[in-house]
Order: sequence, then C-alpha cells, then structure tokens
Amino acid sequence: MADTEVLAGYRRVRSPDFDEARERVGEVFCPHRLEPLARPPRSGVRFNSVELGAVGLSYLSYGAPVRIRPQHLRSFVLVQIPLAGRALVRTGSREVASDARTASVPDPDADLDMRWERGNAQLIVRVDRAALETQLRRMLGRPPEKPLRLAATMDLTAPAVRSWLATVHMLRADLDGPGGLRHPVLQAQAEQLVMSQLLAAHPHTCSGALRRGEAAPAPRTIRRAEQLIVDHAHEALTVEDIAEAVGISVRALQEGFRRHLDTTPTARLREARLVGVRAELATADPTRTTVSQVAADWGFWHLGRFSGVYRARWGESPSDTLRG
Repeated sequence: MADTEVLAGYRRVRSPDFDEARERVGEVFCPHRLEPLARPPRSGVRFNSVELGAVGLSYLSYGAPVRIRPQHLRSFVLVQIPLAGRALVRTGSREVASDARTASVPDPDADLDMRWERGNAQLIVRVDRAALETQLRRMLGRPPEKPLRLAATMDLTAPAVRSWLATVHMLRADLDGPGGLRHPVLQAQAEQLVMSQLLAAHPHTCSGALRRGEAAPAPRTIRRAEQLIVDHAHEALTVEDIAEAVGISVRALQEGFRRHLDTTPTARLREARLVGVRAELATADPTRTTVSQVAADWGFWHLGRFSGVYRARWGESPSDTLRG
C-alpha cells in the first residue's frame, strides 16, 4: 500500500532532526528512546496528531528504519495500523509482525520494543485507558470480572475489525475535511462509537462476557429507556448512556427494544431527533438559522445523509421546512 499522508491539517512536526521528532512524538504519547538505523531521509519525520476527547488519531512516518523503545504506556491503549511498510513489535512476551493485514495493540503495562522498517507509516489510534474500561462496564451493565487486556495482534481482515476500521477512517476523513465531528455533541458520539466497536470487534479478556449478555429486560425498563430517549434526544446521548441510566447492558437494551418495540435504541433515538429537528426548523428564522447548524445540534453530522433520511421521513427537504 502506498503511503498517503493523512491528518495533514494537524501537523506536529516535519523535520529531519530525530531529536526534535522524539520530543514532539513524546509530548503526545510518552517519553521514549528513538534510534535511527540508517541515514534519515531529506523529507524527515512526518507526525500529525489530533485528539477528540478520549480518542486521538495520529499519522507517523520516520522515513528511515528506526528502533523505538517507549516507557510503559500505562494510561492509554494504542492500536498501530500500518498504512505502508512493516514493523516488528515486541510487547511483553508477544511479538507482532505488523503490516497491511495486521495491526499491533501493545500491552500498556508491558515493555515495548519496536522496529519500524524503511517506508513504514502508521495511523495510530490512541484511546484513554480509563475511558475504555468505563465503556466496557457500561456495555456489560456491571463491573467486569477481570481486568481488561486486549490481544496484541489485530487481524485487519476480520469483518468486525474492518467495520471498526471503517469508523476510524470515517472519523479521520472528517477531520481531514470539514471537521464536523469537532462539534461537542458529535464528538461524544464519535468517541463512544470508536470505543464500543473496538471492544466488540477485537478479542480481549472480557469478550466472552460481552457475547453472553443477559436476559431480556422487563417491558417497563424498556419504556423507561424510550422515555429517556424522548426527553434527552437533544443532548449528547448514546446507546451506552441509555443502558447505564436504566441499569442494564447495551446488549440487553438492544434485545429489549427488538422484542418489545420492534426497533433498535439507535433507530428510536434517530426518530426522536428527526422530530426535534423538524420542530426547530419549522419555527426558526431562515435568515439567521442554517440547516447544518440545527442538524449538528441534534447529532446529525453528515449533512447529505441527514437530508436523505429527513426527506424519507417527512416527504420534504429540511431546507423546505426551514423556509416554511
């Protein structure tokens, strides 16, 4: 795969000076030893990085082959996805040969020793460890029975991982373009989607507990969840928030909505937001209000997709509603 630089609007360093690069990369991740194994290229190290709350995305290319020995990561989890070239990653007693089909997920509590080959460029997903553990608890509906440990090797060809990767690239593409996901409501949704999909897609010590789920909840619990959606649709509400508020797991919430309402929590939340958007557009001043502004406030970040869903639901475009 050819290396195509991404996140160019969030440049942290572009320099042939490896000492400068080590400092800038260390500011985002952690202190580390960086040893060039060949003469640096004139193009230098390229490092771009941006954070969205608990989730960060970075692009890193050293150009030359290097050896990297970080301190223990401790407070965060990394998923290192090669965009080009290969790397050998030793994390604790595990060794991962990382390439276009295989990402590495180092153990944050283990020693880490990496050799990136010439031409290796990576898209690195950084997730706050405490936030990821909180997300796991919310998805389970209870504290996990064992500490969260993710498998060191990620199969990028696995269907569930490909779905997660598509979400990561969607987020990355938005940041490279309009940046709509910087909106606070949308940022919270993006963070939780990345974390939830990661926990569902990639093997870890609690994968079995997530798959087992629990018995379907009583109808009254689902009615409470539905009312919560109606009352708080305008807020940065997620499926995980709803499940936590009514005291059940995400899987149980989804099963309860399917059984008792013949829909999903996500679909019901989208419907409540469409109702809210329509009401707001119908009463707004079209000289002071834009469709994109109202859509983003209600959690719709992709304007084209939103317009299609809106038209399918109401039989007119959102701009028609705004103009009255």
